[in-house]
Amino acid sequence: MLLAEVAQATQRLADAGVPSPRNDAEELAAFVHGVKRGELHSVKDVDFDARYWETIARREQREPLQHITGRAFFRYLELQVGPGVFVPRPETESVVGWAIDAVRAMDVVEPLIVDLCTGSGAIALALAQEVPRSRVHAVELSEDALQWTRKNMEGSRVDLRQGNALDAFPDLDGHVDLVISNPPYIPLTEWEYVAPEARDYDPELALFSGRTAST
Repeated sequence: MLLAEVAQATQRLADAGVPSPRNDAEELAAFVHGVKRGELHSVKDVDFDARYWETIARREQREPLQHITGRAFFRYLELQVGPGVFVPRPETESVVGWAIDAVRAMDVVEPLIVDLCTGSGAIALALAQEVPRSRVHAVELSEDALQWTRKNMEGSRVDLRQGNALDAFPDLDGHVDLVISNPPYIPLTEWEYVAPEARDYDPELALFSGRTAST
């Protein structure tokens, strides 16, 4: 059974319209108490204090779970995220899976991969990790996002550049085996239908493509 406090928090989040109230209530409880979700049974009810309810109040306002915990999980990675950078989505993991299969099918010893609009660095880092002999390059335009990208890529072998995705890699022309990107894709005409977690917290540069959808 859930702890009574987590059950109460789940109801509060559900009433606020949070799409995954139980998951988020448990994740926040685990975050605050420094345990894994599967270890919540070890936390005593009396240990739940104001810190937990502060995080629940923030999530009720539809602040992204990842902004509150400061981390996002992507495939085998744990990334640092927060204001100014696009929070990687689970559906993008399938794109990386496709990219890995595509590179392996090429039968190239050291495939050269470019990730455009890298944001948190999720795609580039996942490819560098899961395709060990790949040469991965990434570019991000936003200085706000780059603060997070640099943290996540510290110590990695990814070549990170700041600039426009259209002209950031002139030295790689004609040599790239795979280009991958999760660019801004939502037309501004759909603004009102976008979930508050994305619309109000993800950077517009990473989210909205303009008046029409990107192709």
